[in-house]
Amino acid sequence: MPPLRVGYVPEHFSTPLHFAQTYCSLSADLIPFHSGTGHMVAALRVGELDIAIGLTEGWIAAIAKDPPPDQTTDAGSSENEFKLVGTYVETPLCWAISTGHDREHITDVQDLKGKKLGVSRIGSGSYVMSYVLADREGWDQPFECLPLQTFEALRKGVNDRTVDFFMWEYFTSKRYYSSETLHPIKKVGEIYTPWSSWKIVARTPLIDTPELDSFLETVNAGIKYFGEHKEEAVQYISTKLDYEEEDAKEWMKTVRFARDVKGVENSVVRETMEMLQKAGVIEGEAWQEGSEVKKAKRFVGKRKEEHSVV
Repeated sequence: MPPLRVGYVPEHFSTPLHFAQTYCSLSADLIPFHSGTGHMVAALRVGELDIAIGLTEGWIAAIAKDPPPDQTTDAGSSENEFKLVGTYVETPLCWAISTGHDREHITDVQDLKGKKLGVSRIGSGSYVMSYVLADREGWDQPFECLPLQTFEALRKGVNDRTVDFFMWEYFTSKRYYSSETLHPIKKVGEIYTPWSSWKIVARTPLIDTPELDSFLETVNAGIKYFGEHKEEAVQYISTKLDYEEEDAKEWMKTVRFARDVKGVENSVVRETMEMLQKAGVIEGEAWQEGSEVKKAKRFVGKRKEEHSVV
């Protein structure tokens, strides 16, 4: 069997995956996706990836918007359908809300009502969270969105006024609040995901295979190495990725990776779905129809029974 093709976002959260490959004999092709979860959704659907690690809200929204599989067939799913199989990060994600460094008329979240939002891709976490933000602020209308693909393009976009603001992970954004950086930005607010932030998905033919189980076990080993070698992790993040050393140290105080990544709790899917429905990301009663266990099977390929974190 050829090596598994694994999509990931090359940011600080990917450090245990790097350690798994470097020290724990992870046999996989790690493929970076700088534009995030939405891009990996598209790659999974055309069979370019086998497994991917991305944002909870992006995966669940994508699965929910797909027509449910034909329950009359034996397979019950297409070859390129994917499901949640693992919990990578247990802690919520802090999204920084940013505008251009010199946008004097945008100083607060309230100034964003009716403004144009930059996102990486339609369906990405930066797109989904805009609905959660509008719901939090009590705004009825969603934002006009313009996909700009990359973090650098988003920073450029808020400065040349192509868009008015965007949302990206806080520590990734933080170094660009300095006027001395390329395309500097200004923070006007933040919003946390109401759910644990990173999940692992796999195409349905891989579920319950030894290859997937081996991959998840090796990720566990990478997380264990990360927890036991924090100084090395800081060094890697601050020299190989786009972060200051102090920011890497501060981020490590806030993040909690799963001790055992295998499986996803049904309650996480239910709570995320309920919030996405309330925010208007997903229409109708996609979760509430039917029992929780029956509904969860559409989303979850491996179920986690207990909440186990480091």
